Amino acid sequence: MYYDFFGFREPPFSIAPDPRYLYLSERHKEALAHLMYGVQGQGGFIVITGEVGTGKTTVSRCFIENAPAHVDIALILNPRLSARELLSAICDELEIAHPAGATIKQMVDLINRDLLKAHGAGRHKVLMIDEAQNLSADVLEQLRLLTNLETAEKKLLQIVLLGQPELQQILALPKLRQLNQRVTARYHLDAINRSELPAYLSYRLGVAGMRGDVFSPAAVRKLYRSSNGIPRLINLISDRALLGAYAEGEHEVTSGHIAKAAKEVSGSNNLGPKSSGARGKLDVPGMLVLAASFLLAIVSTFWVYQQWTGSKTVAEVNAAPVEHVSTIGTIQRENEPKEQKPLAVPQPESQAQGLENDRAESPAFSLQEQALNLPDAFRELFGLWGVEYNSQESPIACDFARASGLGCLERQGNRSSLAFLDRPAMLMLQSANGKRGYVVLRHLEGDVAEIVLPAGPVRVSFASLEPFWFGEYRVLWQRPDYTSNSPQANDAASEELWIGARMMELADAHGDSNADNARIKRLSAEEQVRWYQSLRGLTEDGIAGAMTVIQINNDLNADVPRLKNNQRAGKG
Repeated sequence: MYYDFFGFREPPFSIAPDPRYLYLSERHKEALAHLMYGVQGQGGFIVITGEVGTGKTTVSRCFIENAPAHVDIALILNPRLSARELLSAICDELEIAHPAGATIKQMVDLINRDLLKAHGAGRHKVLMIDEAQNLSADVLEQLRLLTNLETAEKKLLQIVLLGQPELQQILALPKLRQLNQRVTARYHLDAINRSELPAYLSYRLGVAGMRGDVFSPAAVRKLYRSSNGIPRLINLISDRALLGAYAEGEHEVTSGHIAKAAKEVSGSNNLGPKSSGARGKLDVPGMLVLAASFLLAIVSTFWVYQQWTGSKTVAEVNAAPVEHVSTIGTIQRENEPKEQKPLAVPQPESQAQGLENDRAESPAFSLQEQALNLPDAFRELFGLWGVEYNSQESPIACDFARASGLGCLERQGNRSSLAFLDRPAMLMLQSANGKRGYVVLRHLEGDVAEIVLPAGPVRVSFASLEPFWFGEYRVLWQRPDYTSNSPQANDAASEELWIGARMMELADAHGDSNADNARIKRLSAEEQVRWYQSLRGLTEDGIAGAMTVIQINNDLNADVPRLKNNQRAGKG
């Protein structure tokens, strides 16, 4: 999904209770401290409550991973059980063998025997029950009786109850007053506050492998208003917002992305109460758009895979020769009114008459008349690198690229993504009725794009292409010498030499001081690559892959074709 696009190693906003992602706000630190303190005590109950999604389960997982070495923990996740079923589940968690039809007394005796054995071995047993608000009063009373198991100096079992705020109301019932009196530590976990949200986001992004800000300040403010500081809602909305930004090819999450994501997460315009008139109403147009988007994504992905890997031959477009056109108007979508004239490409008289007949039946713009087919697009793209490509001799373009010392890179993004790579690109265009074609983007300056059509190079408004461009593009890039096909290539020593030579220059250009430059130059090749990737906001994996090499060549002004300057850069 969006992980590679933003440079994440893994999803940063998963709602799974991964302790690595626990951001210890002041409240979470206190909750964890209560757990750590409680298990050092003399048994009894510890009660941790909090609203849905405030991080109770994640805190408990963090506690389990950091519990003292002498503590053995049994965890019950589904407490909707009878007293007998709960005792059986406790026996299972404590690995106490018991007959299938054992009575409550038999299981209590077995648990007591196990606790005494553990005490003799210097072990301390802790029973943790999540979603404890679902325990009935009878089951809670049975748990209280378990804490009666004791020696002369200490209780043998510590019980931790994690639940929603109503757990406190249940414990306050008169018939549970004995249990309530045995609570040795209790804490209510609140949501994080507004000032902590930026640090919370940065922490989770950092754990996922990215440094830097992805969320704009306005997005952070909108996120807090939409989530009320509840971590689970923050995660759900952030995940959807990142997906929305990825779909639009944006590398920054805006308040608009957050607003749309909050609506999707809540199923309404906001997360607050709705008026009665708004309830129960289905967003049918939105559902249809979403379904169509999923279908288009599936079809496009399958089609792109076939075309890019060469698994099927593309039907070539046999367009007649056309004259050079210096300018182009706004490209028209399929099925738009006749008054919006399609692109006018001068044609020989016979073919022009045929096109007029076609337009009389369907006046919409046809990509097959105005775009390149895949082999021709590759030929034009290779031509910009000074390489002659023949699709008949080399049907799989990427294999040919590798043999020519180049690499293929397929990405999805927007105009900013193209500018970031700064390489001529092949754009896949698609009209409203599904017809596809290609243009080669040779040069981009502001909104002015120079593209290659069957008629030759033309200058167009990039905005006129965007209605037909869904973000798919391909670029070629210069592979390092050590990846060539020669027998001496692909060895670690050659790679280190190549990286070391370039990092010497990059350290001099980007180091903070002479001392910092010297430090960078002393790093291993992998550490140097990580330093550079961090500098450029790339995935910090220590591997000089396509994106890293492209940016190195950009910084060092390598002699390669550039998008923002359609002449090759000077050597330097």
